[in-house]
Amino acid sequence: MIVGLTKNQQIPTSKMNRNSGREVRAKIPFSKQAVFHAVDRDPVAMIESQNHFRIPELIPVRRKKMAASPFSFFRGTALLMAHDLSYQAQSGIHVISCGDAHIGNFGFYASPERRLIFDLNDFDEAAPGPWEWDLKRLITSIILSAHDVGFDDKKIKLAALHAASFYRKGLDLLSNMTSLERYFIIGDEELFLKSFSNTSQEEVEKIIHKAKTHTSKQVISKMTETDQFGRRIFIENPPITTHLNPKLIDAVELSFRQYLDTVRPDIKLLLSQHVLTDVARRVVGVGSIGTQCYLLVLTCEDKSHLVLQIKQANQSVIAAYNQKNFTTPDTMTHSLGNGYRVVSHQQILQATSDPFLGYFSTAEGLDFYVRQFRDMKGSVDLAELDFETFKQYVANCGLSLARAHVQSPYSNWINGYLGDSDGFDHAVYDWCQSYSQQVYQDYDLFKKSLL
Repeated sequence: MIVGLTKNQQIPTSKMNRNSGREVRAKIPFSKQAVFHAVDRDPVAMIESQNHFRIPELIPVRRKKMAASPFSFFRGTALLMAHDLSYQAQSGIHVISCGDAHIGNFGFYASPERRLIFDLNDFDEAAPGPWEWDLKRLITSIILSAHDVGFDDKKIKLAALHAASFYRKGLDLLSNMTSLERYFIIGDEELFLKSFSNTSQEEVEKIIHKAKTHTSKQVISKMTETDQFGRRIFIENPPITTHLNPKLIDAVELSFRQYLDTVRPDIKLLLSQHVLTDVARRVVGVGSIGTQCYLLVLTCEDKSHLVLQIKQANQSVIAAYNQKNFTTPDTMTHSLGNGYRVVSHQQILQATSDPFLGYFSTAEGLDFYVRQFRDMKGSVDLAELDFETFKQYVANCGLSLARAHVQSPYSNWINGYLGDSDGFDHAVYDWCQSYSQQVYQDYDLFKKSLL
């Protein structure tokens, strides 16, 4: 036991925590984690239940996107899976979880030092929750996406097991570092590239190069035009990009001033040298379609531009279903709203984060967060990867998830629970393989509901 200055300041050692994890394994063996328990629910009704906070005219756009493929459907069903996971066996060990750790929510972005980073990049559902929920969402997404691109069942299993093993081994490696070492470790483009075989590196370099071109400058070039007053404004492209009712502009400016009070002093000073020249509503993603999302063009005295994104933040699906216990990190400051929740948990889970992150709430009780739009942000087109590249890519996703989870206080319990064998790798694959069949059934019901 590590003893502090007072009797109340006592924390168990890493060895004690790992032993506690082994004790949990004796009570909740891997065999229990391998079994998917089907849940009696109406998937279509649950999906539609989230439409109350969506913009009505964008709901058909969301339905169309979700109907494109089983994986696209899966991307829009974080609520449904969180509901199902709450009925499954779990260790009871909690971390700060991403809440929606599917394979499409990993990718590239720029660090404040302008390094290209590979990490988790979506935190709309982030909240304290069971570590297994993130891993099971990741592995299920690997199975579904690999099937979508045409890999056979044997290869799909190999890829899923590879990702699970990298999560387990990554967690073990990071847990044996000091707390500061694991806090500061960053997966930059150099480390990411080195993880691939020589035959895969050329393809990966193309992905990295493309991500580096995704900047505010590119957005200005492709998505804006100059109006009669010489201001940069967004090109109207309904329903994807549409301008606001002029009556809402004052509300946006007021909200922007609130946002400025939540950013770092250096960012606030930098933004004070810009003027807001345009605002437009922008449709993004799959799960987020229909929520309020806006783009802002800011222009500086040197005529350079910055593009920020405002996104609505609703209650986390993890927070809705997770049952707290003594391992649950105390990071939910409800009085500051869901915008704060998204921003604060992003900063915990990512190795380094966008310095422009901030948040605000409206008089109507809606919460929002703010970030840069496409600051070297890049995702991987899985359909373009051969199997070996795909397998190593998903391994990097597993490793990134381990790095995120190991920041939480009870991560050594997870390390002890997983142990040195590949037993849990196979257990989580078995569960996710069974759950993928549930997803296909739900997808068929969803498509029939659209007829």
